[in-house]
Amino acid sequence: MVYSEVRAEARQLLTGKWGKGALVWLVYMAIVGVMGAIPFIGELGALLVGGPFLIAICSIFLKLYRHEDFVIDELFNGFKDFTRNFVAYLLVALYTILWTLLLIVPGIIAAISYSQVFYLMAEDPNLQASDAITMSKNMMNGHKTDYFLLMLSFIGWALLCALTFGIGYLWLGSYVEMTKAIFYRRLRGDSGAFQPTA
Repeated sequence: MVYSEVRAEARQLLTGKWGKGALVWLVYMAIVGVMGAIPFIGELGALLVGGPFLIAICSIFLKLYRHEDFVIDELFNGFKDFTRNFVAYLLVALYTILWTLLLIVPGIIAAISYSQVFYLMAEDPNLQASDAITMSKNMMNGHKTDYFLLMLSFIGWALLCALTFGIGYLWLGSYVEMTKAIFYRRLRGDSGAFQPTA
């Protein structure tokens, strides 16, 4: 997997969609931020909405991968199957925390192993959390380093976004998530659709 080609494909797929992608992240961050600021229920609120929002975000970027458009309202589609999506988020968070309690490195490896869970569930509405976790672990066998290095390649952009008082992260979020969607589809057997521009 050539990282530069994956990122280039992500940029192509986002052509004309950067603004809508930034709006997705703005709405999401605003809601989570407001909930996090509420005394006593902030962290619980973030836990409750995390799964539904992540499933919806994955669904949106899978649509962009298929060259389909989306509406901002789709960001809330994950709440239509709240229990399933909440359980997935809870299990992934719990397993990752438990591995992190051992050492930081096992925690990172665990997080990478579970990185495909929400894309799997977004693509298959009948897939349950426990099955998605098992599938993600199997898919990531032999690909954890690829994923880690691909995500690490955005570190420069993240540092630049910090200079924009965080505003740049609205666009970087779309860039990273689109790249994740491509990575997922490559693992699922797609050969890639990147065509160099003239």
